[in-house]
Amino acid sequence: MEISFNPSASPRSDEELAAVLANPGFGQHFTDHMFSTLWTPEAGWHDAKVTAYAPLSIDPATAVLHYAQEIFEGLKAYRHEDGSIQTFRPEANGARLERSSHRLALPVLPVDDFVASIDALVKADERWVPDAAGEKSLYLRPFMFASEVFLGVRPSKHVTYMVIASPAGAYFAGGIKPVRLWLSETYTRSGRGGMGAAKTGGNYASSLIAQQEAIEKGFDQVVFLDAEEGKYVEELGGMNLYFVYDDGSIVTPETSGTILEGITRASIIELAGKLGHKVDERRISIDEWREGVESGRIVEVFACGTAAVLTPVGVLAWNGGEVGGSEGVGEVTGKIRQALVDIQFGRAEDTFGWMHRVL
Repeated sequence: MEISFNPSASPRSDEELAAVLANPGFGQHFTDHMFSTLWTPEAGWHDAKVTAYAPLSIDPATAVLHYAQEIFEGLKAYRHEDGSIQTFRPEANGARLERSSHRLALPVLPVDDFVASIDALVKADERWVPDAAGEKSLYLRPFMFASEVFLGVRPSKHVTYMVIASPAGAYFAGGIKPVRLWLSETYTRSGRGGMGAAKTGGNYASSLIAQQEAIEKGFDQVVFLDAEEGKYVEELGGMNLYFVYDDGSIVTPETSGTILEGITRASIIELAGKLGHKVDERRISIDEWREGVESGRIVEVFACGTAAVLTPVGVLAWNGGEVGGSEGVGEVTGKIRQALVDIQFGRAEDTFGWMHRVL
């Protein structure tokens, strides 16, 4: 992929940038540039460029607005103590984008080009990558959407792929604390044969009403069960789940095409194994969760995702009851989390070859 670079004529001043990086939050501020490239059946992927960050101008009949043909990814760039800037497993995100493309009938962007697009934007906005203090990083959001102007139910013949970036602070500004979960017994996230394994906006949109219900009841996140039997644990609105048993073994729900195959999820499976834990990917029922916590068989529950990395689960509640979980960060949860962030921030040797040096 040949990428042209047209630098922004009005980048943020050093003073403005320093103020943003001091307290970036998450997804609130965006860098000076963005990456874009176009696809058509005749030309394939073309016109790849990094340009000034700016609003998009789209026709009211643009296909994505009507038929939701779009996918996205999320990953981070980290500034290491040696001055290098590195991303975490970008090729894995590129491979997942490819799988999502197939499910949403979108053209495939080669993994090498995906990584090149990330590298190009990070290099253009190097100064936006925060120092590692407080687990700050640069969050990258690649996305692809149907940009053809037409009304009709068919795959778009004009597609746009873009990458934008936003500096991110620690997910838990006041320190890591267990999240409180509400079990949704009304809504499901995805059924067999659906889009559960694809990272597409529709999956997140369908989770919002359940998430809203959870928040209204005083909880942080919602837990979804399988659509077929309504008894097996799948995932949260945007995070995968793990269960630590009293013998040190760990269980995470198998994907079965209905759960997003998280990059953090996959990394934990490898990392936990290296740390001496037996990890099983299998179905786990909501009754096994409840009874396991009550009996002491399940000693820790945690969730994982790009933004939070790992977060302990405190309470699981439902209509008619609740069970407790960790009151703080469990021993296994803390050990795995620390090992993972140490690799990401360059504080530990990357024996897995996960980090990709950009600069």
